[in-house]
Amino acid sequence: MNLRDVLVHLDSSPRCRSRLDLAVSIAATDGARLVGLFAEVAPPQQVGVVASWPSADYAAAAAASRELFAEATSVLGAAAVWIDANRGSEMEVTGRVVDFSRLSDLVILGQPPEERGRTPTDLPENVILSCGRPVLMVPHSGTWTTIGERPLFAWTNGRAAARALSDSLALVRADADALIVEGAPRGAPPDEMIAPLVAHLATHGVRALHRVVVIEEVRLMDTLLNQAADHSADLMAVGAFEHAGFPYVGRGSGTRWLLRHMTVPILFSH
Repeated sequence: MNLRDVLVHLDSSPRCRSRLDLAVSIAATDGARLVGLFAEVAPPQQVGVVASWPSADYAAAAAASRELFAEATSVLGAAAVWIDANRGSEMEVTGRVVDFSRLSDLVILGQPPEERGRTPTDLPENVILSCGRPVLMVPHSGTWTTIGERPLFAWTNGRAAARALSDSLALVRADADALIVEGAPRGAPPDEMIAPLVAHLATHGVRALHRVVVIEEVRLMDTLLNQAADHSADLMAVGAFEHAGFPYVGRGSGTRWLLRHMTVPILFSH
């Protein structure tokens, strides 16, 4: 299924241009509309006891964002739309991003900041949990202008993993080389659904290998990133906030760990 409406979160962070360039590439590939949503935390402008909105700092940041977006999306023409969330508190910013995300085929966010800044640190987690749409997280490090040639599917026989795999196919290139990584307890019997899964991916033109990794307490997510590095993966598809098949990973803890330590773009579905 081709994407028709893509949303990318914009802010004043140094890494914003990197995820914007990736969003432009994705939108251009599918002929999709790209919505750039400028949303960051800012206090109102205070003059004595009177507060006004927007503050001069926020207005300047918004103007800079609009200019950056116009420059980066010139190849898209009228299919690029910049929107100002026009909110100041963390709760208001998060709610606005969630609202717009629900109206998109794909949401693109940046990895959560290590320190509190102009973007709420829990924005990605709240958007993943609340928007009902697939969310592509772009890491702080690396340059990602194209993705989907070497995907990694984190597989369990559960709802969220199946949703993530299906959602990610819109980003996976034709004739891609994929790796299915399945976590299983030591000595567990083979999953009889893997062969049908490989066959399903083949109908989409995706060649897939399957690899089982033994679950060792909380090392599963670290193992996934190691597998991604070994595969030279440019995309991971992960079911978020679900531990089906991963008995040692509490609900949500693996997702939060990946959000902190991710090294490749990850598509999360919930």
